[in-house]
Amino acid sequence: MIANRPGRIRRLASMRGLVRETTLVPQELVMPLFVKEGLRRDWAIPSMPGQFQHSLDGLLKEARRCRKAGVGAVMLFGIPARKHISGSGAFSETGIIPRALRRLKKEFPDLLLVADVCLCAYTRSGHCGLHVKNRLDKDATLAALARTALLYARSGADVVAPSDMMDGRVARIRDLLNAKGFSDTAILSYAVKYASAYYGPFRQAAENTPQSGDRRGYQMDPPNTDEALREAAADIEEGADLLLVKPALSYLDIVFRIKQDLVFPTGVYNVSGEYAMVKAAAAQGWINEKNTVLENLVSMKRAGADFIVSYWARCASDWLREGAY
Repeated sequence: MIANRPGRIRRLASMRGLVRETTLVPQELVMPLFVKEGLRRDWAIPSMPGQFQHSLDGLLKEARRCRKAGVGAVMLFGIPARKHISGSGAFSETGIIPRALRRLKKEFPDLLLVADVCLCAYTRSGHCGLHVKNRLDKDATLAALARTALLYARSGADVVAPSDMMDGRVARIRDLLNAKGFSDTAILSYAVKYASAYYGPFRQAAENTPQSGDRRGYQMDPPNTDEALREAAADIEEGADLLLVKPALSYLDIVFRIKQDLVFPTGVYNVSGEYAMVKAAAAQGWINEKNTVLENLVSMKRAGADFIVSYWARCASDWLREGAY
């Protein structure tokens, strides 16, 4: 006679829900949104079916849908009409992100606004830092990033999210925000951002492909784990309020280790390549998109992620509210 029969607690959906160890709710999802200067109407991104470069009006409509779905926050990525060697569009008062933030904060004062802070979409080189004579100018880059973060905070960002992986940028941003009266603005640091092959579709969406070379000199080497813990610990020490691991699926072991070793609020970015692969397979009828997406998102939560940045955030929120998982 077998006394222990685990199948007894799996037989009914209500029983499975009663003993479920990991839960996923819309408030834990963050929707990335692209907004492009000068667009009159939204433009569909070919490599990311269902995603768009938004006009300002289109951005407001999408933000309204996200809010209605119960998404926890939206994260903004700007695409300027022109690029400059100095990346000055990133910290222009009339730039696309400050304008978008002001409109969103006025229209949806209760919607959490996260602004990505990086220079790659604004520089002619397509790199996340400023280059002088083909060499990265660290001091100029940190100054530009801090200036950008301050502008976004002034424009209505609740959270600024430096994604450049430049050493020391969290401390530089924190010091400037505090000095200018924005000590309550949170910093979400892309503390562990790997030099990944999964970013391809994003580069089309954000129009930020490097014109030469690559970003391996400042993004992390995929084989490294201990280095990720050192990066995360350093950003915590510099004043980060939240950490982000990017990409998600191939690096869930990193999320687990950060949560176990550092016990700090940590999220993951379910990136464009992960999105595009599922979309492509679903379009062929090889997998069920909804079931696959929810299983992937739950795996991120199970690894320890407190929140998830995902292009499925709005759709997944609708599915969850309908009781799909």
